[in-house]
Amino acid sequence: MNNIAEQLQLAYHNLAQKCAQVSICADKVQLLAVSKTKPVEHIVSAYQAGQRQFAENYPQELAKKAEQLANYPDIGWHFIGPLQSNKTKLVAEHAHWIHSIERLKIAQRLAAQRPATMAKLNVLLQINISAEASKAGINAAQMLPLAEAVSQLPQLELKGLMAIPAPGDGEQAFAAMQQLSKQLQQHYPQATELSMGMSDDWPLALTYGATMIRLGTAIFGARDYQQE
Repeated sequence: MNNIAEQLQLAYHNLAQKCAQVSICADKVQLLAVSKTKPVEHIVSAYQAGQRQFAENYPQELAKKAEQLANYPDIGWHFIGPLQSNKTKLVAEHAHWIHSIERLKIAQRLAAQRPATMAKLNVLLQINISAEASKAGINAAQMLPLAEAVSQLPQLELKGLMAIPAPGDGEQAFAAMQQLSKQLQQHYPQATELSMGMSDDWPLALTYGATMIRLGTAIFGARDYQQE
């Protein structure tokens, strides 16, 4: 698990280097450690190396890990996977961020189920920027209507957009997302976050305004999908 600390240090070094190349303040970019399928021991190892923001894809796994690590109150939990209506309560009660809002019904359930004692749940709208039939997300034309509806819900805070481009579509997709982000901010100035870029394409995403990059393999190594 010492290797996790080394990989994390390398990831932050590379991030700082790339930010310097494109004249971006590294402090304005959040590195999310994607810990899906990884045991809590690996999360603790990353935490001890200074990491605080972690991302999960599955509601039950997120809830279980958040409960197991409740004595680490400064961990920020990001839910980045597709969410079904019967699992919204798990996310509403344990996450600090959700990156994958694509339906008003899901947002309404999250708003209703978010405990009043907790801070607002930070919300990103997921854009299916490559128009893939197999991928979740809304199209660009649906962005502002959904943003308007979500922004009016209690216990939710609209913070920006998320996208996962198709392989080979990175530059075109990232450029389009940057424009959509600017369009959204004209109506909702607080919605400045742009979650895009993973272990293999984050440097390119950064050049197009990504404020959150999601690294899993680069930090924790290959995933064991038998755990899913």
